[in-house]
Amino acid sequence: MGNALSPGSPEAGGAPEPGGTLKKWSQQGPDSRLWEKTLKTSRLGEMSALFLGRGKKLYLVGGAVRDLIRGCEPHDWDLATDAAPGEVIAMFRDLKPRAAVIPTGIQHGTVTVRYRGAEFEVTTFRTESDYRDGRHPESVAFALTVEEDLSRRDFTMNAVALELPKGKPADPFGGAKDIRRKIIRCVGDPRERFAEDGLRPLRAVRFAAQLGFAVEKPRCRRSALPSA
Repeated sequence: MGNALSPGSPEAGGAPEPGGTLKKWSQQGPDSRLWEKTLKTSRLGEMSALFLGRGKKLYLVGGAVRDLIRGCEPHDWDLATDAAPGEVIAMFRDLKPRAAVIPTGIQHGTVTVRYRGAEFEVTTFRTESDYRDGRHPESVAFALTVEEDLSRRDFTMNAVALELPKGKPADPFGGAKDIRRKIIRCVGDPRERFAEDGLRPLRAVRFAAQLGFAVEKPRCRRSALPSA
């Protein structure tokens, strides 16, 4: 896999000003006290120190960010980094005591790290293209920035990242605002997102039922969910 070129500027949508911190972002990001508690109880602070000590960035992504913004305590830890999978493996292999690293999806840049009683899924920044079977990408390439990585995700609520350890947000598509509004909105053109992966409409319905959110009108509904 080679480094991916920037796909261009993502569409705007209520993202915080560059250089913001969690405290300045209190209206869009998680409560600062919940964030500090999460850092202390989850090993995230220790994980970020390991990556920063090697000159690598580390972001909390996915459902944990969504839970934090909703004021809930997260329990699953998905991380995104600019470190290549081999670098992540070497990082934890050299620890004493040694941590377990499982190449769960290494062909797509993902490894599972079991570190001091906690489990983390760590994925290298990546882009995806050519969903020829309507489910899986034919091409996966490492990316240079977390914004590129977020641009490949399905819904804006899943396209928010918090840089560790301070919680500086990356939210190029206004996902935090949509979480607060309880709206499920596609990243970019919903017709493209749903055409890439045929299960995404079902994921939208499942998220709506689980979280009490509504699918955005009219774009997502008219694209793939006419009866939702």
